[in-house]
Amino acid sequence: MQTIKLYEGQFHEWVVFGRDPEKNERIIDTNQFMIKTGREAILLDPGGIELFSSMLAAVVHFLPVDQITHLFASHQDPDVISSLGLWDKTLPNATLHAPWIWEGFLRHYGCEAITYNPIPDEGQTLKFDGLEIQFIPAHYMHSSGNFSVYDPVAKILFSGDIGAGLNQPEDSLFVEDFDKNISKIKTFHQRWMPSEHAKDMWIKRVRKLDIEMLCPQHGSIYKGEDVHRFLDWLESIEVGAGLRF
Repeated sequence: MQTIKLYEGQFHEWVVFGRDPEKNERIIDTNQFMIKTGREAILLDPGGIELFSSMLAAVVHFLPVDQITHLFASHQDPDVISSLGLWDKTLPNATLHAPWIWEGFLRHYGCEAITYNPIPDEGQTLKFDGLEIQFIPAHYMHSSGNFSVYDPVAKILFSGDIGAGLNQPEDSLFVEDFDKNISKIKTFHQRWMPSEHAKDMWIKRVRKLDIEMLCPQHGSIYKGEDVHRFLDWLESIEVGAGLRF
């Protein structure tokens, strides 16, 4: 599994874990993210049950596992958080932050010890070890209860499935040619994103943020001007393609 430090500031770091070479080729590739301070950490969309051992091995290179005090799930899908039952046994004192609407569903993955913090529809701020991050509403992008995560200090937006692509294992973790990247993200957005209104609301909301890096759960990471190119492209396409049938 590739591990890259995306940001290193005075008080915290961002790390991405992705392109797992041991992944079954029929399983969609995922990116997992960690925000780490001096004493605590949060895992963002920690992934499916099949990569739990790879993730755990990768994470302990950076910190003792009991310093992971928070988990975040952007929505309910198995590629996002089906590993919850194993994290529940590993981190019994941690808190899972996830949409309130999915609590009764997510607990099917196993959530006996971990505390579930239901994020309200309007979003929420999380403070831990002196760091403050924001849960930004992204409902119907694609899930009916869905959030992005914004770090105003690092200027990084974790966007979940927004910006995601159907990439190959050998592809770069960063967008290197935006025009070529469109072929990897077009179907994903046209079919998995159901609502023009939801799309426009999310774009309007995140255009107000100062973003230097947009990090999706699948595919490649957008940096600098490619963040704005992606928002312009997303604004220009029609989503909800499944409604044609």
